[in-house]
Amino acid sequence: MSLHRVARVADVPEDRGLQVEIADCKIVLLRTGGQLRAFQGECPHAGAPLAEGALCHGRLICPWHKAAFRAEDGALCEPPALDSLKRYPLELRGEEVWVDDQPLPDPHTPPADDPRTFVIVGAGAAGTACAAALREKGFGGRILMIDREPAAGYDRTVLSKFVLAGEMSPQETPALRDETFYSEQRIERQHGEVVSLDATAKTLHLDDGQTLSYDAAVLATGGEPNPLKLPGADLPQVFLLRSKAQAEQIMKAASPDQRAVIIGDSFIALECASALRQHGLDVTVLARHDIPFAAQFGEAVGKAIRALHEGKGVKFITDHQATEIIGDGKVEAVLLDNGLRLSADLVLAGVGVHPATQAFASLPREEDQSLRVDDGMRVSEGLWAIGDIATFTLNGLPQRIEHWRLAQQHARIAAANMLGGEEHYLDVPFFWTWHFGKNYDYLGHAEHWDEVEFLGEPEHPPFIGLFGRNGVLVAAVACEKERAMALLAERMKQPLPMEEARTLIIPL
Repeated sequence: MSLHRVARVADVPEDRGLQVEIADCKIVLLRTGGQLRAFQGECPHAGAPLAEGALCHGRLICPWHKAAFRAEDGALCEPPALDSLKRYPLELRGEEVWVDDQPLPDPHTPPADDPRTFVIVGAGAAGTACAAALREKGFGGRILMIDREPAAGYDRTVLSKFVLAGEMSPQETPALRDETFYSEQRIERQHGEVVSLDATAKTLHLDDGQTLSYDAAVLATGGEPNPLKLPGADLPQVFLLRSKAQAEQIMKAASPDQRAVIIGDSFIALECASALRQHGLDVTVLARHDIPFAAQFGEAVGKAIRALHEGKGVKFITDHQATEIIGDGKVEAVLLDNGLRLSADLVLAGVGVHPATQAFASLPREEDQSLRVDDGMRVSEGLWAIGDIATFTLNGLPQRIEHWRLAQQHARIAAANMLGGEEHYLDVPFFWTWHFGKNYDYLGHAEHWDEVEFLGEPEHPPFIGLFGRNGVLVAAVACEKERAMALLAERMKQPLPMEEARTLIIPL
């Protein structure tokens, strides 16, 4: 063991971590239950500095994407991280803290001592998180993942934020897990598409004629972008964005001297508007709403985000709709219902998604084609559904929420329950959206509120907005207030009075 003096005991705060470095090794020191602990200093998901997060209720919460880890031992509690924190040996010598720069050994792969086969349909964020959680929780049986895309699951969130901006090539899109993980953890991947399912017989039927039997299965097929239903929508420069392959097609077609028309004002649509504008294209958005995101963020933040876009040269048309995409073999213009003709070299549709459940027609589906699950994500005996395709109970009401991280929260609950647990969704939904270098965090899920309070101004970040109903915080939106939002991500799991919320975040 090679110990290094890194800090004094008094240097380590009680409400957050302290980052120290040994050569190139970044380590975060935590004070928990009167004890000091040393863990890796960067979040295993995207490398966020964990010392800039918050320590609350015995958990360390990442400042960027709100992954949570148990402060006692670094165990993963909340995604989007898929790994627990590496822990480093620590020794107190009087008032000095000494730490070894070599982490303690990681737990080993569970032994192959279980005859069961668990099948995961879909290898995106939810499916990958489920596979990782099954091994983490000790399942030693066969895990088979089936997906329409040949490559391993990857971080789709970067496509609209960074790939279309030209800041990252499609090939650089981070994999959720490297190939070594799948081989070491004995997780099989199969390229194919499920076309039908027999829940009673516990069988899946693939498009190549194969039939697979399972002991338990998880459906994690996600959402599919809604297609444009317009004349000319089949022209080659009309795009949807969900996959790495589609991002690659867009980038091959897009160059800085071109004109892009984006139909829709969804989060994906406006992230693409930001990215393509940063890439140098002339961008016009055909929006359904005067104020984007007002239903989620409120009018003040929606106006600020629109003003940010307009200040960067994005044009908005809100009172007219597209009726046709014009072109002879390639896109030339978009025709509006008032006769206006917008010149265009490419068109991108961002008009929402629908649950990818066509293969599960044998199951009862909701009106929006989602699958209703119980509070443990179970559809029926031996069958679970998670992510965009699942209508689940939140705050006593059925909800379907299309958040990347929430799909991973579902995945960990399903994995625990597949192994005999009784876990339920008691977490706080969270997502983030990126526009011209500014990240907006959103916590909760509020369709109605009767009170809004801002600390700071949405037009001039940093700011945080608190949304209350009946005196209780139901949602929060912020820009450049990572530590405050990390604290709220944990604290909002119990009812949080608005007054207490205000007191908590004022010093952060």
